[in-house]
Amino acid sequence: MSGFCRQMLGLGAVAVCATITTGQIADHALAQYCDERAPSSCQGYPPQGSPLPIWPFAPARPGIVAPPVDPGLGGQYAALYAPVYGEPFPIPAVRLSDIDPKYLRQPVYFPTSEPPGTIVVDAQNRFLYFVQGGGRAIRYGVGVGRQGFGWSGVATIKDKQEWPDWYPPKEMIARQPELRRQVTELQSGLGVPGGPRNPLGARAMYLWQGNKDTLYRVHGTFEPWTIGKNVSSGCIRMINQDVIDLYQRTPPGAKVVVLPARS
Repeated sequence: MSGFCRQMLGLGAVAVCATITTGQIADHALAQYCDERAPSSCQGYPPQGSPLPIWPFAPARPGIVAPPVDPGLGGQYAALYAPVYGEPFPIPAVRLSDIDPKYLRQPVYFPTSEPPGTIVVDAQNRFLYFVQGGGRAIRYGVGVGRQGFGWSGVATIKDKQEWPDWYPPKEMIARQPELRRQVTELQSGLGVPGGPRNPLGARAMYLWQGNKDTLYRVHGTFEPWTIGKNVSSGCIRMINQDVIDLYQRTPPGAKVVVLPARS
C-alpha cells in the first residue's frame, strides 16, 4: 500500500485495497426529497431476520460521466473506495466515474486558525475539511442543502451513531402518504431502521449548539453521484467510505464550523 493510501486510511480505518465492484443500493428519488434530520437518540438495528423496507423508487444515476481520475492515483482511490467489510450491512465499492475527482478524499494545504480536530464545511464549494494542524487538512467532497435548506454556524458533535434510524417528519408523511406503507414502528416513532435503504447511510454525527439540537447532521449516503451538489435538506452528506473515515477521526465534542454559502 502506498504512503498516500496509508495516510488517507489512518489508524484503525476500515477499507480494503481491492477493486471489486457491485451495484449501488440506493433510492435516488427518496434521498432527493427526504429530510435526513433525525433525532440524535435514534439508534439500533432491525430485529434479526426482519426484512428491510422496500422503497417504491428505482436507483438512478446521472447520464453524465465524471472526468476521469488521474491514472497515477486511480489504484489508490480504488483502494480507498473499495467495498467495506465487517459492517452489519453491505457497503459497495464506489464507482469513481460517478464523482468529479476533486471531491474525492485527499490531503490538502489548509491554513486556518482553527485547532486540530475541527471540522470546517465550505458549503459554497461543497468541501469538508478535517483540520490536522500545521496548515494541513483532509478534504472530503460533500453534498449540501439545496436552495431554502442551507444552514451555517458553529456547532459541536454531541452524538455519533452507526447505522442510525431515520424518522421522516410528520409534514413529509402528510405530503407523501405512500410513505406510511414503508415506515415501521421504531423506538422513537414511525421510521426506517438503519441499513442500506436509509438516507442517513452508514454513520451520522449530530450537530448541537449548546443544549439545543440543530437538527442537522453529517451523514453517509449510498448515492455518491450526489456529492458536490446541492441536494439535501440542509444536512451534510458524504460518501459512506468517507463518513466512516471521518467518524473514526472525530470524537464527540468536536467543533464544527459550517461556512455560509454565498447567494
